[in-house]
Amino acid sequence: MRKSKFFKALTGLALSTMLLAACNSDDAGSTPKGDNGGKKDAKDIEVVFIPKMTGNSFFESGNDGAQEMAEKIGFKVKYDGAPEGTVANQVQIINSAVNSGADAIAISSVSSDGLNQALQKALDAGIKVVTWDSDVDPKYRTAYINQGTPELLGSMLVDMAAGQLENPNEAQQVAWFYSSPTVPDQNSWVDYANKYIKEKYPKWEVVTTQFGEGNEQLSLQVGESILDTYPDIDIIICPDSTALPAMAQAAQNKGLNKKDVIITGFATPNSMRQYIENDTIENHGLWDVKDQGALAVYIAYHLALGNELKVGDTLDVPEIGQVKVESNKIQGYDYEADDSGIIVLPERTVFTKDNTKDYDF
Repeated sequence: MRKSKFFKALTGLALSTMLLAACNSDDAGSTPKGDNGGKKDAKDIEVVFIPKMTGNSFFESGNDGAQEMAEKIGFKVKYDGAPEGTVANQVQIINSAVNSGADAIAISSVSSDGLNQALQKALDAGIKVVTWDSDVDPKYRTAYINQGTPELLGSMLVDMAAGQLENPNEAQQVAWFYSSPTVPDQNSWVDYANKYIKEKYPKWEVVTTQFGEGNEQLSLQVGESILDTYPDIDIIICPDSTALPAMAQAAQNKGLNKKDVIITGFATPNSMRQYIENDTIENHGLWDVKDQGALAVYIAYHLALGNELKVGDTLDVPEIGQVKVESNKIQGYDYEADDSGIIVLPERTVFTKDNTKDYDF
């Protein structure tokens, strides 16, 4: 949070000198509105909620949760993103948050290190930085609202595919298809999943890894190309909310269903329901992204109020319950600091015909 501590001056001259210095300093604009002993009122807090890209059902659902939390508590959330998930776009949005005097940002990053300079600028301005869905270098944020560790999510992706096979120990041709070779969250899941495959299903062969860059049309083309190039492909795993529906649509366009090729991965139930119901796919997974968005902005708001949140701390969050700040080690990071940690969402869900109608996000 941007804080200003004012001390009682001993003389009118000393007070005047302090105020003049403050007006001439670079940080003068960071004095909190409604300052109250270094803390702001809830109604004065603004959190900028930044997705990888707009127009994607995953990130729009995250924003729904963020807005609902802000309305419930009484602070402000500005949803600010771009249709294309690029480093340049996110840098521009972070800089805009700094220039507008935001109190905190909660960002799903498109790059593990491409935002470092912009985030440092935000931190220098007193803005609190929280990440959600996809992390940055942990030096540049206080908390990462994590949907699951690489071990949890990497094994989940493989298990959703293996569970559809009569004999998963037989040889299988496998393709990975997701957004980008630089996006940190998805790459960490795939890295662990490949290790998991080697240990548990050594006869499986990963024949290709393809990327759709978070673009719907490109992802559809890539999906069709996978099916054309690898006509004997058995399993296509898409840990990406743009790639998975595009891959399912590509299969449907070619008259294929779940008996012809196993397609699974991560996406919202609303984006995949039609493919479950028409038997293009058997299952897919995700976590409650509305809760993730809500938790991300609440943690950002909590920090912007002037509160500290250190590794090992617990916090009661309205509608979500108690959460705990874990060490960065659970994500495999070397960087550790008391004021830099990870909060893991408590649950993940596998969606099938039996339960997909129970969810609306």
